[in-house]
Amino acid sequence: MISICRYHDISVGHRICGHESHCARLHGHNYRIHFTCTADELDALGRVLDFQVVKERLCRWLEDHWDHRFLVWDKDPLLEGLRALDPSVSVLPCNPSAENMARYLGEVVGPAQLEGTGARLVAVEVEETAKCRARWSL
Repeated sequence: MISICRYHDISVGHRICGHESHCARLHGHNYRIHFTCTADELDALGRVLDFQVVKERLCRWLEDHWDHRFLVWDKDPLLEGLRALDPSVSVLPCNPSAENMARYLGEVVGPAQLEGTGARLVAVEVEETAKCRARWSL
């Protein structure tokens, strides 16, 4: 299998609702998100997908929906208070851990954003710090 990978950096606030330690507090990270794509066949130019298409469809989605925003779980008891402070919070159907963020990007965002390209997202890595990352893959 031939695959391509492109990463994108974003700054995001979050908290892990119910966390037993300091990650339950409001805080943020400079994330690096890696997208790995493949296709059944290479295109006429020998590519899985032009890297610019990954930028336009996946990286742009990150910029529009998560960059410089606060991610909050739709079941977080602080949701309404956070939304009152800043209506631009991004509400997720899952607690915004790196693992859940990777899975959400891989299972929800990726398929929708890559529809019609002939490529598919096969892995997403969410690097929370230089030492800590989560990976979703097919």
